[in-house]
Amino acid sequence: MARRSRGFTLIELLVVIAIIAVLIALLLPAVQAAREAARRSQCTNNLKQIALACHNYLSATGVFPSQSLSSAQDPTSSESWGWGVGWPLAILPQMEQQPIFNAYNFSRGHFETGATNNTCNSTVSYTQLAALICPSDGYKRPWVWGTHNYVSNFGGPGTIARWTGTMVVPDPWGWYKNTGVVGIEAIRDGTSNTALMSERLVGVTGNPSFRRDSADGLRGYYDIPGPAVDTGDPTNANSFLASCKAVPGTMMSGNTQVFGFAWTMGYYVHANNQYNHWGPPNSTPCHNKTAESSQVWAADAGIAPPTSNHPGGVNMALADGSVRFVKNTVGILPWWALGTRNGNEVLSSDAY
Repeated sequence: MARRSRGFTLIELLVVIAIIAVLIALLLPAVQAAREAARRSQCTNNLKQIALACHNYLSATGVFPSQSLSSAQDPTSSESWGWGVGWPLAILPQMEQQPIFNAYNFSRGHFETGATNNTCNSTVSYTQLAALICPSDGYKRPWVWGTHNYVSNFGGPGTIARWTGTMVVPDPWGWYKNTGVVGIEAIRDGTSNTALMSERLVGVTGNPSFRRDSADGLRGYYDIPGPAVDTGDPTNANSFLASCKAVPGTMMSGNTQVFGFAWTMGYYVHANNQYNHWGPPNSTPCHNKTAESSQVWAADAGIAPPTSNHPGGVNMALADGSVRFVKNTVGILPWWALGTRNGNEVLSSDAY
C-alpha cells in the first residue's frame, strides 16, 4: 500500500513565515547600515579630494581659494561682484576638470549687467559635478544650476566676529574686518585645529515650506530675531543660539532653496556655498532677521551649520587636508574654536 505524503500544517507554515520575517527584520538594518557606511565613505573621499585640490591650489598661488570672487568687469557692482565666482570653479584644474574650467568665461559672470536672466556661462553653470555631491543626501536639485553639498568655512559666530574662517572673500570696498584671501601663515591656530570645509543638505526646488521636525526640516532657514553682528560679545552669540535651539518643531521654514543651489556662484554673505561655526552640526539653521543683513541668504548674521543625512554628525575637512567625522554632540566652545583661523584657542584633538 502506497504511503501518504505529509505536507506542512498551517501552524508550521505560519512559524516558518514568522521566522523569515524576523530574519528579514534583523537583516534590513544591517544592509541599510552597510549602504550608509559606503555612502559616508564616498562622501569622505569627495571631501578629501576637494581638500587636496585646495592644497594644490595653495601650492600654486600661496593662498586657499576665495569663497567668492568678482567675475565681472566692475568689481564694485553689487550685482556683478556680489554674485561672483564660487570657490569650486577655482580648483577645477586641480580636480582634473580643466575642460570645464576652460569653458567658463570669467569676464562675463552669471548675469548680464542690469538683467535678471541667468544665461551667461550656462554651459558650465548647468553642469552637475558628481564630486560635489554627497550620496547620502538624496538631493533635490534646485532650479537649473548644478548644485553641491560641500561648503567652505566662513568662521565663527557673526555676533563675535565675521570672516574668521579659512575660505573668505577679498573686500573691494574696504568696509569689513577679517576679509581677504587666506594662506597657511594666517592660520595661527594650526591647520589641524581649523576647519576648511564641511557638508550641507541642499535646498529644494520651488522653495516649499517645511516643519522644523520634518525629514527635510534642515534644508531651510527659520526666521527669528537676534542681536547685531560684530559686537565681539559671546553672550549675544549664546543668546541667539539658545533662541535658535528653542525653535518649535511646528515652525515653518522661511526659505528652502538657498543652500547649495549653484556650485559656480558665491556671494560674500550668502550661505549658498559656505557655512559658519555657530550652531553645532545638524542643528537648526536660523536667519537673524533683525541684524545688519536682512537677506534670507545670509551666513554672516545667521546660524548656518553644516548638515547631513549621516547618522550622528557630518564630515569635515581640516586645513591640513585631513577629513574628520564631527559628531552632533561636539562641545560648543571646541566647535567655535574649529571655525577660527587665529582665535588663539587651545584645542585638543579629542575635543571633537
